Amino acid sequence: MNNYNNSRRSKNRSGKVVLTSLIAGMIGGGVVIGGNNLYQDWSGNGDQPIIAPKSSTGTTSAAKGSVKVQNSSNESNQATKAFNSVEGAVVSVVNLQKQSAQDSTGGLGGILGGQGGSDSSSANSAKDTLEAASEGSGVIYEKHDGTAYVVTNNHVVADSNALEVIMSDGTKVSGKIVGTDPTTDLAVIKINAAKVTQVASFGNSDQIDVGQSVLAIGSPLGSQYATSVTEGIISAKKRSVPAVNEQGQQTGNATVIQTDAAINPGNSGGPLINLAGQVIGINSMKLASDANGTSVEGMGFSIPSNEVVRIINLLVKDGSVQRPALGVTLVDLSNIDAASQKSVLKLPTSVKDGVVIMQTLKTSPAKNAGIKKYDVITELDGKKTPDQATLRDILYSHKVGDTISVKYYRGDKLKTGEIKLTADTKTLDKETTKK
Repeated sequence: MNNYNNSRRSKNRSGKVVLTSLIAGMIGGGVVIGGNNLYQDWSGNGDQPIIAPKSSTGTTSAAKGSVKVQNSSNESNQATKAFNSVEGAVVSVVNLQKQSAQDSTGGLGGILGGQGGSDSSSANSAKDTLEAASEGSGVIYEKHDGTAYVVTNNHVVADSNALEVIMSDGTKVSGKIVGTDPTTDLAVIKINAAKVTQVASFGNSDQIDVGQSVLAIGSPLGSQYATSVTEGIISAKKRSVPAVNEQGQQTGNATVIQTDAAINPGNSGGPLINLAGQVIGINSMKLASDANGTSVEGMGFSIPSNEVVRIINLLVKDGSVQRPALGVTLVDLSNIDAASQKSVLKLPTSVKDGVVIMQTLKTSPAKNAGIKKYDVITELDGKKTPDQATLRDILYSHKVGDTISVKYYRGDKLKTGEIKLTADTKTLDKETTKK
């Protein structure tokens, strides 16, 4: 893994933007900042920076060599007050994973020992050790009965063997996953509350305004820059962006808050707050480049607080989020060549968009509604379904037990029906119909 590379990769497909999850990689070293460049002499003579004295007349009358630093104003503005009200609740979350150490032959034991290795190489193998694989941010939002709860991103804790939470004062405590939701990229972890001195509160994300000032807080590039704060504005209240899974496949669309506050790798899971100090979003990703590879700045995205609160309450209660399922495998009609649309699907030429059923799962809601392989769904719940992402968005807006309408083509015939939604479970996903 390259320094501060993202743990999740988003494919740069033609016509698509690249969204990157904001998690800082820890393997391979840290940030190197050139000290000589950082403290470069402003006057260009190689000495210490020159600090101009405060003067009411705009001129300097002090004798040569007698320049002094004046006291700075301690006036506190609204942004400072907002930051102070939540600073102690922002933490760094370190994802610890097992790393197999090289054997005593420098990693050549398997080669020297032939296929499958040898008794000698097995004896020299070191035990797996826990190492920091990546790092993100989080915010403490609740504390009771000796336990504190932290919300962060799912991709921050994904594949972890253990979690370390670093408090704002540098105290390190172990964290335990309460629940995760890959669909919204949210997770809740719990820690011992003995060292917790501050808890953040949530504001109503439906009441934010474009142009409103906001602060992003987190650990960009890792905990050495913990509780870094940047200021910006809300650029869009509800921006729809592709939601991408660990394999780089689009699984739906996420409705997020867009901001130009500087957000960098390591900020994942950190809060976006208003100037009242309320959390209005959880920072999750940024736009890194467009389809042509052009670098983009000032486009970060946060999960709205109203969605965050809904999900984390479910995670604490049940450990997961139960969503409805159709019980089918799908492919976008746009991915089916014209010849197959005509000869296999037998669709009218007027049908340009839809989602093709490739398989119905045993005892699934779709099968119970009479839907079969090669049917093409064009509407769900009265809304157009041009692709899988849109269909999932419509589906996930409903609850288990809901009954929704469906329109689909079977050959050249348009059919209608109703589907009673059941839970999306692993058992259901493993059951398939006979072909």
